[in-house]
Amino acid sequence: MGHVARNKQRDRAASAASVAETVDGGLAELIPDRERPRAWTLLIDGAPQSHVDLDDPAHLAFEYQRRLGHVADLAAPPNRPLQVVHLGGGAFTLARYVAATRPRSTQQIVEVDGPLVQFVRRELPLDGGARVRVRSTDARAGLARIQDGWADLVIADVFSGARTPAHLTSTEFLTEVRRVLRPGGLYTANLADGPPLTHLRGQIATAAAVFPELALTADPTVLRGRRFGNAVLLASDRELPVAELTRRVATDPHPGRVEHGRALADFAGGAAPVTDASAKPSPVPPPSVFR
Repeated sequence: MGHVARNKQRDRAASAASVAETVDGGLAELIPDRERPRAWTLLIDGAPQSHVDLDDPAHLAFEYQRRLGHVADLAAPPNRPLQVVHLGGGAFTLARYVAATRPRSTQQIVEVDGPLVQFVRRELPLDGGARVRVRSTDARAGLARIQDGWADLVIADVFSGARTPAHLTSTEFLTEVRRVLRPGGLYTANLADGPPLTHLRGQIATAAAVFPELALTADPTVLRGRRFGNAVLLASDRELPVAELTRRVATDPHPGRVEHGRALADFAGGAAPVTDASAKPSPVPPPSVFR
């Protein structure tokens, strides 16, 4: 469940032809974007997951994907190839984005839903020149197979039944992420929560137990606990490009806010880090989110 707000693409394409197939996660549908000739929104059981424009893979339509894209942009100087791990595949939107904006990047996608991978590969094929490997396995199991210090960037966007699985929310999981990152590498995650933001605060505390530097970006109404929505967490062992991230997020079509340092610690409000023993899936989105 990548995107929980502003599903205009779905409404615009309601009367157009779509493609559907049953996958492990439910009914996968590709809904055409009538404003972009070769663009599609992927839904799983009605929940929007990804938006892809095959003619312009650098176009990121969903708010949270734009914010993950900003992180990819800031992971290294412009045009420098990256080594990226994507936990959660969806329609491979961010992998396509990195391949388009940073040619010669090497990327690994870990997506547990094998039939979904086959569906996306067939209907929305990857550029033949992109260095993208897709593994159909559990995100944490796939992460365990990656060598120490391999990745410049790890992107986590994993949802099952519109919820992030519990085993991908713990300090043990993030310790494995940090092992895979090179020194100075970046970890970023798409998180979804609503009032009273217990899950989001716990994820901030969990990341703070593993990484010394954190930032969080989201729509202000989400941060104020007024609605369910997405927040993008950024973590590293180095100082983060907070000023540039703030500038980019503020100039998005739907501007967001960036919290870091003391303000982010205050926002977490003394929440305890999550361990494997205490981990729970992210909360179920309210039905109104997908209307």
